[in-house]
Amino acid sequence: MLASLVGTTIEFYDFYIYGTAAALVVGSTFFPGGDPALQALSAFLTFGIAFMARPIGSVLFGHFGDRVGRKSTLVGSMLVMGVATTLIGALPGYAQAGVAAPILLCLLRLLQGIGLGGEWGGAALIATENAPKRQRAWFGMFPQLGPPLGFLMANGFFLALLFTLGEGDFLRYGWRIPFLASAVLVAVGLYVRVSLSETPAFVAAAEQGQRARVPIWEVLRHHGVPLIQGSLAMVVCYALFYMSTVFALGYGTSVGHIPKLDFLGLLCIAVLFMALATPISALLADRLGRRPVLLAGCAAAALSGLGLPRLLGSGDPFKTLVFLSMELALMGFTFAPMGALLPELFPTRVRYTGASTAYNLGGILGASLAPSIAQVLSQHGGLPWVGNYISVAALISFLAVLSMSETRSRNL
Repeated sequence: MLASLVGTTIEFYDFYIYGTAAALVVGSTFFPGGDPALQALSAFLTFGIAFMARPIGSVLFGHFGDRVGRKSTLVGSMLVMGVATTLIGALPGYAQAGVAAPILLCLLRLLQGIGLGGEWGGAALIATENAPKRQRAWFGMFPQLGPPLGFLMANGFFLALLFTLGEGDFLRYGWRIPFLASAVLVAVGLYVRVSLSETPAFVAAAEQGQRARVPIWEVLRHHGVPLIQGSLAMVVCYALFYMSTVFALGYGTSVGHIPKLDFLGLLCIAVLFMALATPISALLADRLGRRPVLLAGCAAAALSGLGLPRLLGSGDPFKTLVFLSMELALMGFTFAPMGALLPELFPTRVRYTGASTAYNLGGILGASLAPSIAQVLSQHGGLPWVGNYISVAALISFLAVLSMSETRSRNL
């Protein structure tokens, strides 16, 4: 549980510092000149690149996770993610390197996506394949706590830098510090993961000669339905999170005129509601089942989209905090059961590949273009259209979960 928590916390810290930087500084540093709205759109598109690469990472690391083992694969995914993140902090801007700067940025975002694509599935299996049958959602909740903790670390770091350096020095060089500091965090994570033992489920499958020759082919050929169901079930989680963080941060500071320092503080408060909802949802998923908890969460998320225009669009910090807290709490509530649900959809021989691919395909559908689409919708249709986007994403996940059978009693 500790290894899965530490790993996902560090990996998601790496991913979220880019999301925060994309909303605050990437546009002006790597895409200078022109309309600020176009700069924001360009920054959000680079944010989406990593999501496109994540399924590649899930197939690549999933192959080795199902063939070689969970432990060594998790070490590899962390190294790829950590190196890419650190190098982003050292990249020259457009003023120094010209068009090469955004090209290199996009390449490093691809590497970030590949690394994170192999991270979550392995962390979830490390937790759930070591868990007692009746506590799989609780054990699987620990990698799900990585995102709120990683986000709190990332935003807290940016908040501290803005407070100590001031906005001018922060925009000139301070934003790079969280990326460079990733190297230290990755070293800590690697130390924890190297000490792991392999999971009993994988050891048993290996001893019985049950390892798949090409795991992704077996998933596509024999487990296509659960792959689609799991991917669509993940859409609501991603849409809630990235619309209430990356898009909301960009919109709230530029259009709502809430100071950057204040908005980052609001996000640090709101993400605590996500951290609180996560264990509550996991306990309910073990007691009631994955399906009823997720159906309730998706229904509430669909309704929450209707409140976006009045809350986020008000420009009032308190109403904005209410919106952010509501969306992130719903994110935690729908995200927590996924740590058990997605591994339970696939057999041991292809579980790493299947769970990782479903998780990351959901990221493409729910998050890769979400901030960019929201930026376009807010410009041409207004905030009600952005709220409708969240409601539609929640409805898609609701129908996907509704089509599933309960997985709580399955044997891993």
